[in-house]
Amino acid sequence: MLAAVDHVQLAAPPGSEDLLRAYYVDVLGMTEIPKPPVLAARGGCWFRAGAVELHLGIEEGFTPARKAHPGLRVTGIRAYAGRLEAHGAPVVWDEGLPGRRRFSSYDPVGNRLEFLV
Repeated sequence: MLAAVDHVQLAAPPGSEDLLRAYYVDVLGMTEIPKPPVLAARGGCWFRAGAVELHLGIEEGFTPARKAHPGLRVTGIRAYAGRLEAHGAPVVWDEGLPGRRRFSSYDPVGNRLEFLV
């Protein structure tokens, strides 16, 4: 039986690792975690914050996910949105889900991320 989501993988273009590190560590406040050596040879990078783990894998012919997205639960959503805006990341609030506060943003390669409480 399913017990939990272990990680979410997003794609990224070749050579984008430094951009991804700057965004996921400096902007989102995640920690980079080492990839197993056999997977590190493929490029990309992995990040963690608490129980949330995001893997960014390199994909030739990359096209960003504009609709598909991980939904990341946050605390202090207004302050977190302010953090993203202070780093120049877009914040688009969406009041379309009754009883939930949420906003979307995009990583530096164009992947959509949703943040909610």
